[in-house]
Amino acid sequence: MLTPQGRCETRFTMAERLHRVADFRLLHALRVRWAEVDLQKIVFNPHYLAYVDTAMADYWRALALPYEASLQRLGGDLFVKKSTLEFHASAHYDDRLTVGLRCARIGNSSLQFLSGIFRDQELLVSAELVYVFADPIAKTALTVPLPLRNTMLAYEQDQPIVRQQMARWDEVQAVVQRLRAPDDHDADAVHCVLRNALDEPIATARMRVQAAESDGVAVIDSLRGAGWGRAAAAALRQLPRPGVASLSP
Repeated sequence: MLTPQGRCETRFTMAERLHRVADFRLLHALRVRWAEVDLQKIVFNPHYLAYVDTAMADYWRALALPYEASLQRLGGDLFVKKSTLEFHASAHYDDRLTVGLRCARIGNSSLQFLSGIFRDQELLVSAELVYVFADPIAKTALTVPLPLRNTMLAYEQDQPIVRQQMARWDEVQAVVQRLRAPDDHDADAVHCVLRNALDEPIATARMRVQAAESDGVAVIDSLRGAGWGRAAAAALRQLPRPGVASLSP
């Protein structure tokens, strides 16, 4: 478990740490494709690392941080220092797998991720990946930026990682137009904008005064599929009706 300082309280072997689906904060589902198996219809070993890497993309979406743009804002990049796989059983063609992923430790410049690949509840492969946050040109290690550290800590502890802004159209028009084209219904609505740890708008939704449900949902392309549009719509449903009148003048 991560401490508030981002360090793992106890050290175990991968097998001891990665034995249940419930141990992981992020879960990514996939299905084994024909191109990923050998002549015995068993997944070829290197593909397991590709499975973990695919889950890692989902992890960044769950953090509400577009990977490339966020790292540019943070002034660095992530480089793999170590990747280790421990095999317990084999996955086969057409198996439905679950890839679990969590950040287990944040050091001064390094991030340790632990992963488990499961068929139902059976652990097939354990993985450990260590990344170093570094200058992308000089390739020298840098301190993990505080916004990234805090966001990962909050996510792993199931704490809020986005900020909600509820406002009328004239207050958020410029921001919403970065996410979608405006229309005639925007003025007669209350709008929710979600902002990530870098204060970048990532999703929006609106609730018109006479509408029963929210609409106008939009999410930046790189974070689609992570549920941020649904989160914005759900936040609006918590407002007392009528929506526009519920906002302070």
